[in-house]
Amino acid sequence: MQMHTQLLEDRIRTAERFDEASALQHRLFQTAFDRHMRRLQETLTERSGSVTIQSQNIFNRITAQPSPASLIDAWNAYLTDAGQRTVLTLDTLRKRGDLFTAHEAAGTPPVLIYDYDIVLDGADLPRPCNYMLLKILPPDGIEVFDWKRPYVIIDPRAGHGPGIGGFKPDSQVGVALKDGHPVYFVAFRPTPEDGQTLADVTQAEAAFLREVHRLHPDAPRPIVIGNCQGGWAGAILAATNPDLAGPLVLNGAPMSYWSGQLGQDPMRYTGGIVGGALPAILVSDLGGGIFDGANLVMNFELLNPGRTWFRKYYDLFSSIDDGDQRFLDFEKWWGGFFLMNGPEIRWIVENLFVGNRLARNEARLETGCPIDLKAIRAPIIVFASRGDNITPPQQALNWIPDSYADEREIEIRGQRILYMVHEQVGHLGIFVSSSIARREHTQMTSTLKTIEALPPGLYEMMIEDVAGVGDEKRFTVSFHKRKLADIEAYSDSGRAEEPAFAAVARMSEALVEGYETTLRPLVQASVTKEVADVRRSLHPLRLQRRIFASDNPITGVLAPAVERARAERKKAAPDNPFLAAERLWADMVETGWNVFRDTRAMLFETAFLATYASPLGFWYGAPRAASRAQTPMQDLRALPEVLSALDRAGTGELSEAVVRMLVLMADTRGDVRRDRLQRSAEVLSTRPPFDTMDTAARARMIHEQTLIAHFEPERALNTLPLLLTDHADRQKALGMVEYVVGDPDEMEPDTRHMLERMRRLLDADPATPAVSGL
Repeated sequence: MQMHTQLLEDRIRTAERFDEASALQHRLFQTAFDRHMRRLQETLTERSGSVTIQSQNIFNRITAQPSPASLIDAWNAYLTDAGQRTVLTLDTLRKRGDLFTAHEAAGTPPVLIYDYDIVLDGADLPRPCNYMLLKILPPDGIEVFDWKRPYVIIDPRAGHGPGIGGFKPDSQVGVALKDGHPVYFVAFRPTPEDGQTLADVTQAEAAFLREVHRLHPDAPRPIVIGNCQGGWAGAILAATNPDLAGPLVLNGAPMSYWSGQLGQDPMRYTGGIVGGALPAILVSDLGGGIFDGANLVMNFELLNPGRTWFRKYYDLFSSIDDGDQRFLDFEKWWGGFFLMNGPEIRWIVENLFVGNRLARNEARLETGCPIDLKAIRAPIIVFASRGDNITPPQQALNWIPDSYADEREIEIRGQRILYMVHEQVGHLGIFVSSSIARREHTQMTSTLKTIEALPPGLYEMMIEDVAGVGDEKRFTVSFHKRKLADIEAYSDSGRAEEPAFAAVARMSEALVEGYETTLRPLVQASVTKEVADVRRSLHPLRLQRRIFASDNPITGVLAPAVERARAERKKAAPDNPFLAAERLWADMVETGWNVFRDTRAMLFETAFLATYASPLGFWYGAPRAASRAQTPMQDLRALPEVLSALDRAGTGELSEAVVRMLVLMADTRGDVRRDRLQRSAEVLSTRPPFDTMDTAARARMIHEQTLIAHFEPERALNTLPLLLTDHADRQKALGMVEYVVGDPDEMEPDTRHMLERMRRLLDADPATPAVSGL
């Protein structure tokens, strides 16, 4: 009887869990469907209104013609103009084809606009790879200083070649050079070395950082900037070599691949739709063990076909008289296709795209080399954007709550993590946009000088326009303390759909296992190097460039027409009604592509949720859904570094007292203005007794005093007299603190109260000048 009762209870619980999972699936499905339908409706409504306005404009222009003959003249003028623009556009496509073949013949070098020297070649290292370290040579009129902190920029190896971080004067490279910093660039050749793995690449990047430090022994550890895929590469480098890197900047870097927003971000569903890691492995086998990066570029183009397959060509066609150099400069990079070894792309797909192992602390570079993001000791700045459909903010930020139990753990471990979320810039704009370089990257460069003076913790970096326009615009920067809940708030579904991706990970493992034990030997044996080379040469993205190149005899026929079009160029009048009709047609074609894109995204997501977010899908993925184990907050106080710091609460001198006082003052505010941060950095780096202290010792001191102030704030305050036994030191300490916090009228009430408590405790003169002791 008892057995039957237990069985009945188990069945009831199973039914309840099934009902809960079904209800969750329905909510996820409904939310996603509603958002997709709303987006489609908005797209069509907006276009409908635009079509009405444009059609009325065309009608008005036609009726404004004084006679039928003038309308015929307008038509003839338009035909002449459109014909000439067509010929000139085809000539630009010929130039692109020639540029593509010439770039490949030259070995597809980086598209940097700066001269450079090769400092270290990964092919010469004990574990050879196709990476190399470049030193950027400053242009005339710009001076760099060896004692300034170097910048090391890692560009993404995601199908394209390197150089996107420095192919404009207003770029990451340009911003750092203008500020006098030595700049190094981690580039790579188009073909990997035989047997190359990502572990070899990380080893090479570590060797690059050691070489940079050797070349700049008097400078702090280098700043490492990782763009997109270069971001997770930089994070892995800093986690496995925590002693080598200085501050780490992650720009649009996907780190938590299961995350995103319901109703958008369709790229994260690709693995579940196409079969997990199997397609990448199969394509690599068909490529003779080489994965063609053109496939990744094709995936990017498929995200927005209206833009990549139509609008960019129409924009070239419609504005061909303004020149084609901008188009060609971008296409030189966009059309530089790079290769990976099969094991490299497999590691990426299984550990990142599908498995999401990096954020869950399950990734290993190789046997015996685990990757723990909490091992990173350098400050981290994360830059994301709501307008990024490749790396949405959730993917850029959710590794933080996945790694740390609480924002207090970030403080306890002495880490500083800053994040900034742009409202609208797209993925490439993070690296390419001149306005981003002049604003966000410039402010980041300035902030990096002072970030190590921040107390450990989680902050949001806010940039606000203050005054001026264009290059003269000035900004104010502030840092606001945040909680992990603030990051998780970007996922308005509560990340409830993410367990569905665990089912994809398990399904992927099963498919790959089945393929490896059945068909893979036959596929590998059937592919020769010659066959693989032909397959790559016939890729659509290569063909569409080569077919217009000058070595195609057909394009030679265009040469006389091009010369005649240039010599006889006649533009249609701006008010030509047929010119307006052309623009209307172009907008409608792009809208059609956008409707296709949005409909496909809706079908992808609803199919994904119907399959993997079902009760069966959640059950199937449960063994792969576990998140990393977190240290309970009550146990963090028992960590050795915390206990050691608290034991030293009554030990120290002027330096420890000043740092502790600054931390206590900072804890009374919810934000930190950059001017205060700059004054804090000035005090903690240029004023006695800090001027003779190295960066690592200062960081350890700030960490220790932060632990004391956060775990036992009253004890931290009341033991200050034990650190400042001399009256002159007390006056000096208060003077430094008052200088940093600034005008009392700008202080928050809690901050003023804390300052008064310190004065009373140290028996200081309330009239102590703000710069006393400096």
